[in-house]
Amino acid sequence: MPETIKATVAPGTLYIISAPSGAGKTSLVKALVDAVPGLQVSVSHTTRPMRPGERNGVHYHFVDPAAFQAMIEAGEFIEYATVFGNFYGTSLRGALDKVREGVDVILEIDWQGAQQVRLKFPECVSVFILPPSRAILEQRLRDRGQDSDEVIARRTREAVVEMSHHAEFDYLVVNDDFNTALDDLRAIVRARRLGRQNQLLRLRDLLAELLA
Repeated sequence: MPETIKATVAPGTLYIISAPSGAGKTSLVKALVDAVPGLQVSVSHTTRPMRPGERNGVHYHFVDPAAFQAMIEAGEFIEYATVFGNFYGTSLRGALDKVREGVDVILEIDWQGAQQVRLKFPECVSVFILPPSRAILEQRLRDRGQDSDEVIARRTREAVVEMSHHAEFDYLVVNDDFNTALDDLRAIVRARRLGRQNQLLRLRDLLAELLA
């Protein structure tokens, strides 16, 4: 990560987790954050309307299009994209300040945003969540009970486009059984934390003693 990270602190990892709508990404990420200490979700900005049960600053930072455009012009986003006619973007400072402090940060973004982040931060770790079948994906969209048949059909078509970008990601996780998919995500985080570069900082006192 950036050179401003203190050498005495193992930097966190910037994770990208993407999925088509209906694959179960939001539920999996929430369960992952609840299960793994030191892992946080970056709260994105969006221009879409707030849905029932959502809270500003918790699920998203809800802003109007003019405010979002001003943030783009000020260079405040790591990435931003248009999805279903609404803007979504990730704050540069909000995510990277946490990473510098040693916190692992998850960006819940689509493939377009993932491409932008990888160009700027190639050391990030990206995960794409797949549904077990097209039929189950569509059924999950219907089970939400929030969208019309027309919207569901549009989201299903868009899901195919999103899934076509799976090869751009480091890891693929199939959300067939929820607990298995959650274990797969936990394994990815754990393996990253045990990587040599992070462990050299975390274990420097032990290594100094062992090699004295």
